[in-house]
Amino acid sequence: PREAPRSDDLDDWGLLPTTPDWAAGLREACDPGEAAGLQRLEDFVHHELEDYAAQRDEPAAMTTSRLSAYLRWGEVSPFQVWHRIQRTRGKKVGGDEVNATKFLSELGWREFSYHLLYHQPDLATRNFAPRFDGFPWEDPTDETLGAWQRGETGVPLVDAGMRALWKDGHLHNRVRMVVASFLIKNLLIDWRHGEQWFWDTLVDADAANNAASWQWVAGSGADAAPYFRVFNPVLQGQKFDPSGEYIRSYVPELAHAPRDVVHEPWKAMGDLVASAEDDADDQAAGGLAAYPSPIVDLKESRQRALAAYDEIKDR
Repeated sequence: PREAPRSDDLDDWGLLPTTPDWAAGLREACDPGEAAGLQRLEDFVHHELEDYAAQRDEPAAMTTSRLSAYLRWGEVSPFQVWHRIQRTRGKKVGGDEVNATKFLSELGWREFSYHLLYHQPDLATRNFAPRFDGFPWEDPTDETLGAWQRGETGVPLVDAGMRALWKDGHLHNRVRMVVASFLIKNLLIDWRHGEQWFWDTLVDADAANNAASWQWVAGSGADAAPYFRVFNPVLQGQKFDPSGEYIRSYVPELAHAPRDVVHEPWKAMGDLVASAEDDADDQAAGGLAAYPSPIVDLKESRQRALAAYDEIKDR
C-alpha cells in the first residue's frame, strides 16, 4: 500500500461511558502511563516525602505516594521506587531518614503480600488461618453490604471513604482499614465480600495486596491484626481528619456541618435544627436531615464482634 492504515483511536472504540459518565472521577484522579508514574515518583520525593511519616495517616493531607496504581499495572517498578527513595538518604530532599525508612517498609509489605500469594494462590477466597472457616458471619443484605458499598451507613468517615472509592477509584490507606474493619467487625460480613468489591472498584486492585490486606483486617491472615482490634470510625475520624475536611469533600450532606458535629451527626441533629439562627445553620441542618442514621450502634456491634471472635479463638 502507498500508506499505512490509520491506527484506531480509543475514542473510535466507544469504550468510555457517557450516559451516565461514571468514569469522570477516575479520569480526574488518574493519569496513567509510565511517564506520569515516574513524574508522580519525583513529585513525591520532592514534595510529600518530607512529611510522610508524620502525616501519612491523614486522608486530607495528601502526603502518601499515590504510586499504587502505577505499581499495580507495571508502569513503575518497585525496584525503581526503592532505589529512588534510597537516593534521598543523607540529602536535603525528602526529609530525614525516618521518612525514607517508613516508606520503604510499606513497600516491603507489598512484597510480603506477593510472598503470601505465591504460597497460597487462593488467598482471595480461603482463610489463611483455618480457624476462621467456622466464623459466624452474618448474611449480607442491601441494608448492610449495599449501604456500605454506596457509602450510606450513617457513619461519616466510612461513607466518605466508600464514596471516594466509587468516584476516584482510589482510597487512602488509613480509610481502607477503617471501612474494612466496619464491614467485617461492625457488620459481621465475610471479608471476601469486601475484597471482591475493592477488586471491582479500585484502580490499584492487586491480587496480592487486596487479599492479604482484607485478611489482615479480618484477623484471618498472616501476621494479622488481633481479632479484638476493632477500629472505631468516629475516633479514627476525630484523630486523622479532625477538621472534617476529608469527610466534607465526599459527603455533601455534611458539607456545612460544624466541626463538633461532622463526626457524630446523629448526636446533634435535633439540637441543630431547633437552634438554627441563620442561613449557615439552616444549610447544616438541611444536610443533616438528608444524611442517613447509622445502620448499627458502634458500641453494641463491637461487643457482638468480640463475642463472635471468642467462638473461634481457641480452635
